[in-house]
Amino acid sequence: MPTSNPFNTAPATVLIIDDSPVIHTILKSLFEDTYRIEHAFDGVEGLLKITELSSSICAILLDVMMPRMSGLDVLKKLHALGISHQIPIFLITAESSSATTQSAYDLGVMDVINKPFVPYVVKRRVNSVIELFQTKKQLRHVISLQTDKLESQSRTIIDLNYGIVECLATAIEFRSVMSGEHVRRIHDITYYLLRHTVLGEGVSQSEIDAISMAAIMHDVGKIAIPDSILNKPSKLTPEEFEIMKTHTIKGYELLESIPQMHRLQAYPYALDITRHHHERWDGNGYPDGLKGDEISIWAQIVAIADVYDALISKRVYKDALDSRTAIEMIIDGQCGVFNPDLLKCFLEAVPEINKLYLPKPQPVVKTK
Repeated sequence: MPTSNPFNTAPATVLIIDDSPVIHTILKSLFEDTYRIEHAFDGVEGLLKITELSSSICAILLDVMMPRMSGLDVLKKLHALGISHQIPIFLITAESSSATTQSAYDLGVMDVINKPFVPYVVKRRVNSVIELFQTKKQLRHVISLQTDKLESQSRTIIDLNYGIVECLATAIEFRSVMSGEHVRRIHDITYYLLRHTVLGEGVSQSEIDAISMAAIMHDVGKIAIPDSILNKPSKLTPEEFEIMKTHTIKGYELLESIPQMHRLQAYPYALDITRHHHERWDGNGYPDGLKGDEISIWAQIVAIADVYDALISKRVYKDALDSRTAIEMIIDGQCGVFNPDLLKCFLEAVPEINKLYLPKPQPVVKTK
């Protein structure tokens, strides 16, 4: 029996669908202290279990090669029913072909785990995604409740939604083994460039505030990227990079799917920034291949802020670079081509921007 569950009112059942009793035993031992465990030994039985228990299932661990119905056939049915968007599904398989992996991701799996697997790695990856899914559901529930209760107090609702969005963005940064300081710095750099350079000419103070708030949402789509790619300590393969690139579209779709977001002043800027912060001035960015002034100035600002912060910050796949080296890489086009006017304003602002990276003073503890 489970001894604890971080979400007491959330779905708390892990469903294992695999024809191997040994795999069932291993996976059960990993999760039974936290979740209830249900078992199915082929695809047909698995679908019946999902139909019966869908409201209580928090994750599905699915094998590929099974009698009566394969894991991919199960996925196709779940995808058609929209269940793959509601419950995180993990494909656990000895079939490691790129075609199988691509098909699985196209059908909505959160991660593909190859056999033989390392148990503690599987446990961490599955638990991380379960928590993120439950947090997302809880955030939507909280927004819905607050909207019903405080319809006449729009300012309160807006403040609450901003706070929730910031928490979600920060949670995603923690998932990618970074602190929430990244999204705060992107906010601050965006604000500074709009407020103190010619880039913000014609932009009102309320718009600057909204754009800066929207900037923190630039990477919300990473919630849909598997841990194995998001936290990979080495260079991504071309196939993995294609999956990583989808975070722009996934983020755009996530923001669109939250009705309460639509009333925020930051909403249209957030949609634009989330989708287009990897576009480049010469048209060689993604996902839409925009070029020149087809890219909004706020998406361009977030793009260069994101690149600079990534270069001078430590990540799982690299050490931090010094500011001079980072600037040389940006000027040389090693991180893509940027608007010359934007680049000029950014270089002039670097001394002020670098103050964001100074160690924060520690509070003085008085002793008697």
